[in-house]
Parts: sequence; C-alpha cells; structure tokens
Amino acid sequence: MFSGIIEKLAQVSSSLPEGGSLVLQLDTGYPDLELGESVAVNGVCLTVTDFTSSGAAKFFVSPETLNRSNLGNLQAGHLVNLERSVRLETRLSGHLVQGHVDGLATLCEVIPETGSHRLLFELPRELARFCVEKGSIALNGTSLTINGIDDRSGRRSFVAITIIPHTWEHTNLHAVQIGQAVNVEVDVIAKYVERLCQPYPTH
Repeated sequence: MFSGIIEKLAQVSSSLPEGGSLVLQLDTGYPDLELGESVAVNGVCLTVTDFTSSGAAKFFVSPETLNRSNLGNLQAGHLVNLERSVRLETRLSGHLVQGHVDGLATLCEVIPETGSHRLLFELPRELARFCVEKGSIALNGTSLTINGIDDRSGRRSFVAITIIPHTWEHTNLHAVQIGQAVNVEVDVIAKYVERLCQPYPTH
C-alpha cells in the first residue's frame, strides 16, 4: 500500500525486453532495499528482484502490467517517480494508493498559472465514472486532487488537475509532453462502492 506522496525521482538505467515481459533497472538511490520489497514506480507496484548497496535495483514487469501502464515506454535516462510502501506508523498525507494501475490518461493541455500549473488529461470513460470533483486520483503514482471534470459530451472525458510548485519540481509530471500517457489509479473506494451497488445474481 502507498500514499501517493512521491519520495524521489529515479533514473532508468536500462529497460530490457524479456519475451513478452520487461526487466527494468533503476538507480533508486535507496541504500537499504530488501529482496522482495514493493516499490511504486510511476505508480505501479513492482517487486525488487535484485539490488546493490548503492541503490541500483532490478524489477520484473509482467505482460499484464505492460498492457495497463506506461512502463513499456521507458528508456535509459528517463525519470520515474518512486515511493516505498507505507508503514503502519506513517502519516497518510496523500490517499490510499494500491499501486494497481487501472489504465492510462493522455495529457491534453498545460496552462501555467500564478505559482502553479493546471493540467488537463483525457481519461477513458470507464475510469472517468470513478472520478468526482475534489476527489483523489493517482497520476504516475502522485496523489492529486481533481479540480474539474468534463464528460458531458458523452464521448470524451477530461479531468483537470492543479499542480503546486513542490509537486511540479519533485515529480516527473513536469516532463510529460502533450499527447503522452500517464498511469492512472482511480480511488479504490469508488470501485468497491460501484461493485457493492450492483444487484446480486438470483438463482
């Protein structure tokens, strides 16, 4: 479990295809990693499969994860957002983030504002139904507040996010280009509510 509060940016050392999967090596900067530890990479919960005391770490990315996330687009030199899993005594400064990416959103517009940036993303409609104004969403693993929703056309859905200077500087959202995709994890509570509100099958 994660909180969506990005701890650091890490550089991709290599991204090596292996069959239909991927072996990702990062310069995490974490000197105390443990084998089997969970780390959120761009919001995707991955398992440490190898590491060194200098913080170099390898992660195996399965075909399912490649299909749902943007990790397959990573190349050496790219920056990724990192967060280690929360502890029971940790303050939950963001929101409950599982590291289970639901899909991708596309950056459509960046509007500089006084001291901040307003970003507009297009979401798949099947994910937009879980979004509410002032609700939470994780983009590339970053816990963010939804400031606006536009899905009235019935065909396309958009969410607007305001990025404060600290988040702009300390996550890779500042490096996302128009037309590029970011990982999306919607609020898990909303997904449970929808599931529970469906009628049970009768026999």
